[in-house]
Formats: sequence, C-alpha cells, structure tokens
Amino acid sequence: MKTALIIGATGGIGKAMCSRLAQQDVTVTTLSRTGDGFDLMIPDKAEQVLSVVEGPFDLVFVASGALEINGAAPEKTLRALSAQAMMDQFALNAVGPAMVLKHASRLLPRSGRSVIAVLSARVGSIGDNRLGGWVSYRAAKAAVNQIVHTSAIELARTHKEAICVSLHPGTVKTAFTEKYLGRHPAVEPDEAAGNLLRVIDNLSPSESGQFFDWAGKPVPW
Repeated sequence: MKTALIIGATGGIGKAMCSRLAQQDVTVTTLSRTGDGFDLMIPDKAEQVLSVVEGPFDLVFVASGALEINGAAPEKTLRALSAQAMMDQFALNAVGPAMVLKHASRLLPRSGRSVIAVLSARVGSIGDNRLGGWVSYRAAKAAVNQIVHTSAIELARTHKEAICVSLHPGTVKTAFTEKYLGRHPAVEPDEAAGNLLRVIDNLSPSESGQFFDWAGKPVPW
C-alpha cells in the first residue's frame, strides 16, 4: 500500500488510521468536516470537495459517522422515534458513504489490488439483532451495508482486483462512544486502527461486498 484517502480523518478512528499509515510510509490524503469542510450532511458541498481529490488510492477508508446527531440519542423503544432524527441518521451514516462510493471507480486504480472500506457497526446486522432498540442507527447501518454490497458488485465489473467492504471496528474509546461504553470492553483508537488494517491487508477480491469485524470474522447481514 502506497497511497490512502481517509475520510473522517479528525475523528478517533480516522485520526488513528492516518497515524498508523504514516508510520508505514503510506502517503495519506485526508478529508474531514473540521479540516476541509467535507460535511456529509451537506451533500452538494461534500461532492464539490470530493470532486477535486485526485487519485488513484490503494485504500479509501470512510471513517465518518455518528451515534448522536443534533443531540438525538439512540432510541430505547419505538415510542421514542423521531422522523427528523431518523433522517439525520440516514443522511450521515448511509447517504454520506454512498456519495463517496459514487466516486469509487475513479478513486481506485483500474488494475492492481485496492480496497475501499466503510465503517459500519455490528448493531446494523439484522441477523445479530437480539436486543432491539437503537432503531434509527441500526437501520442506517443496515442500509450502508446494502450500499456497500451493491457497490462491490458494480465495481467488480471494471476493477477486477478492487475490494469493497463494510467493517465493524468493535467498541472503541472515542467521543463517539463515551456515553455508551458501560461494561462493554473497549479498545483505544490506535489499537482499533491496527486491527482494521490487519483485516484490510488480508482481504482478497473474492471477499468484496462482505461485512467483517475487527478480527476478520464475517458478520451476518
């Protein structure tokens, strides 16, 4: 791997990924809301910023996302659903990555191995959902998994060695999760980044379109 594009580069995992890649002498290009005005909640502006980014990149990593948007916490029950909160979740956690994947064919090389990975979450798994709750966040992550799977099918027609996957990083100690850690075991962002890079390094084109956790194990849809 020689070049990488990290989207959401100022967040906990995104920043750690940048640091890990720099240690490996990878040339890293970054995009973020705070650093570049790359705000996935404002699609037209995000498109404008992304359209001038020049690849190709061996790795495109989408680390953007949020559990709470505009103060709306994950719902404990269906009675707590808000249409606006749900639309915000889809805007950032599903539509946002889709707008990046829209550019995948030009951001990745036409030949040679490349990876585009989108951070998802195990709670987006329909098959693994046994507790309920968190309806908007779960649904948005389930949607992004479908978007990744569909993108992988299309990308394979022109980029035979490209790999397009959803990745679950585990529970990571970031501002994103600090209110929800509870008794769940969690790792520091640097460890999470190392885990994800090991998964990315071991992926093959035959695994494109799938959903993996931080240890490289498939997650059910």
